[in-house]
Amino acid sequence: MERTGHDIGHPPAAKVAAKPAAPAAAPAPGTHAALTPTQIRVLRGVHSGLLNKQIAFDLGIAEATVKVHMTALMRKLNVRNRTQAAIVAQTLAI
Repeated sequence: MERTGHDIGHPPAAKVAAKPAAPAAAPAPGTHAALTPTQIRVLRGVHSGLLNKQIAFDLGIAEATVKVHMTALMRKLNVRNRTQAAIVAQTLAI
C-alpha cells in the first residue's frame, strides 16, 4: 500500500465553509457623546480613510496613542474593526 501525505496518522482537514462576519451591533444611543474629543478626531480620520500614522501626524500625537484611542472608541462603539468604526462614524454624522 502506497502512503500519501493524508494517511500518516492525521486525518485530512475538513472543509469548512467560511461564515460571513456578523454585522456590528448598533452603537448605543448617545454614544457620540461618550467619546472624548480626541477619540472623535481619530474617528474622523478613520472615516476619511487615513492611516494611524497620518492621523497621528495630523493630531500631533504618537501613532501608539492613536492605537490606544482606536481601541477605546471601538469598544465604546461596539465594533470590531476600522471599517465598522467608519460606518458608525458616517451613521453618527461625525
